[in-house]
Amino acid sequence: MNSMATDVTLPSIIAGPILRKVEANAVHLWLATSLDLTPTVSIFHGANSLISETQCTSIRVGARLFIKLISVTLKDSLPNTEALGYRLAFEESYPVELNSGNCLYDEQDDTIQFIWKPEISSLLHGSCRKAHFGYQQLASRASIGDGLAQADRHLARTNISDWPSLLMLSGDQIYADDVAGPMLYAIRQAVDLLGIKEERLPESGHRLHDDPFYYCREALLPKSEQGDDVRRQFFKGKKKPVFTTDTAHNHLISFAEIMCMYLLVWSPTLWAYISLEIPEGLTNEDHRTRYLEERKAIKEFVETLPQVQRVLAHLPTAMIFDDHDVTDDWNLTADWEQTAYGHDLSKRILGNALFGYMICQGWGNNPSQYDDQFLKQAELALQSQDSVLQDEYIDQLLAYEQWHYQWDTQPRLVVLDTRTRRWRSEQNFNHPSGLMDWEAITDLQQDIKDLDSVILVSPAPMFGVKLIEAIQEVFTWFGKPLMVDAENWMAHPGSAYALMNLFTHAKTPTNFVILSGDVHYSFAYDIKLRSYKSSPTIWQITSSGLRNEFPNTLLEWFDRLNRWLYAPWSPLNIFTKRRSLRISPRKPEHASRGERLINQSGIGYVRLDTVGRPTEIAQLGNNHQKTRFLVSKKK
Repeated sequence: MNSMATDVTLPSIIAGPILRKVEANAVHLWLATSLDLTPTVSIFHGANSLISETQCTSIRVGARLFIKLISVTLKDSLPNTEALGYRLAFEESYPVELNSGNCLYDEQDDTIQFIWKPEISSLLHGSCRKAHFGYQQLASRASIGDGLAQADRHLARTNISDWPSLLMLSGDQIYADDVAGPMLYAIRQAVDLLGIKEERLPESGHRLHDDPFYYCREALLPKSEQGDDVRRQFFKGKKKPVFTTDTAHNHLISFAEIMCMYLLVWSPTLWAYISLEIPEGLTNEDHRTRYLEERKAIKEFVETLPQVQRVLAHLPTAMIFDDHDVTDDWNLTADWEQTAYGHDLSKRILGNALFGYMICQGWGNNPSQYDDQFLKQAELALQSQDSVLQDEYIDQLLAYEQWHYQWDTQPRLVVLDTRTRRWRSEQNFNHPSGLMDWEAITDLQQDIKDLDSVILVSPAPMFGVKLIEAIQEVFTWFGKPLMVDAENWMAHPGSAYALMNLFTHAKTPTNFVILSGDVHYSFAYDIKLRSYKSSPTIWQITSSGLRNEFPNTLLEWFDRLNRWLYAPWSPLNIFTKRRSLRISPRKPEHASRGERLINQSGIGYVRLDTVGRPTEIAQLGNNHQKTRFLVSKKK
């Protein structure tokens, strides 16, 4: 560890607390601390402290980094829909710097408020939060904003009794594969500050310990036939029709880097000890110019982090991965999988990102499924310098099949893993894999049968923009699915058929609310089955991104062409895999004629009635404007 880093006295709390799963008799919190402190949490209902017991599981990641999941078990059930609070303390009497950590609203003392609303009356949802998004636009744009900061503003101006039941983050909480130079420099400093022991990387990855390889990390792969293939599919940003620049040259590699990025995008704490001056050794003039441009966006991003930290402390937060949490096009095709997992270094990179997801995101989604042995193995793998032991644990994570989960709410929240249980193409390994295999979809069908209503979370929209999906199908036919991110539920015939069967099953729920992200624009569809007397009602609600947008001019063309070519009455619908559905796009409030998509960073807001039907669907934009999706007058 850098000697200067050891002289710094860090606050007790590095990141958090983040309120995770809340149950009738349990509250779960995620916390990152600089010391191995023993936290206790008291739950309050008004002035009364509820009888509870605190249990804490801790994983030591570095000399000055401990990740803790705190589970507070209550003797009696939490009061429903009433203002509650929790107070964090350390048994060692070490101070809890909540005010300096910006975790409290103005009217609060040292108690963080929350509310348990198992009957979901409203929720917030979003995905795709890229820290340096818009760095090329800041010269002509006042700010980019952050959807999580917008969520914080919503809470600040709303009475707690009307707070959303939960916050759903449906993918790309970090961009491990698309990292700005200043962010990577900050990450490398944070590794030293926290005393995280770097792992022994396979192949030429060990060179990372001597050189951060800013803007050129693909050089770490050896020059061999296999290595060149890995570069094309894994590191090199694909030359896509939409995004035409390489984005993966600062790809995160080590587990330490992954962990530090989570801390830096969720909390302002470490940024106080970090310099964003141009690092030594960055001499390439093009790289230096880009670094300075990206730094403006990173500084703006950091300014919103106090609000981000605060909203995550107050709202029960559910999370699931998408590709950028690990790498772009993660498991998109069987050929991609064979290439990426067949190389020791790229496999370790994938495993490290999934390891970081497990500790920072997955653990809090359903704490009871991670037993002590599983977590002890994680800590042993982290502390060991034995590459074999580390690889064995990564193999265990890559084979894990329980990333999906449910929360016992009304409607039930069912969160899907659409990344690790893929339905590989039987025809061509270069064709897109189905987002879930037959067994996973069958299990889902069993989980939701006989329910009246359900909230399904699919990171990629189940029903997206047909024109874009048609373009993806054309590129797939030419053998180029990676060029257009051909990841949609209709791209694989088997998964498309199984999905449609899910909605036509005799015991399927009456109301489906589908929450999605991924695509970097937002929309809402009302969907019914054609020629079915007892058709369920389906709402596809997509909010993306929290801090990301689609190229505007291109999206405008796609939006209008899609409406002309695939209107509900269009004969072209006959040639799609969802021809049995009648899809009615909702019109964004104040939109121009023909516009059905919103291309504005922000966060989605959905209000539900007592039987789980949306009464309001809106996008809370980072421009501080609320845009509702209005029901189409034509049916």
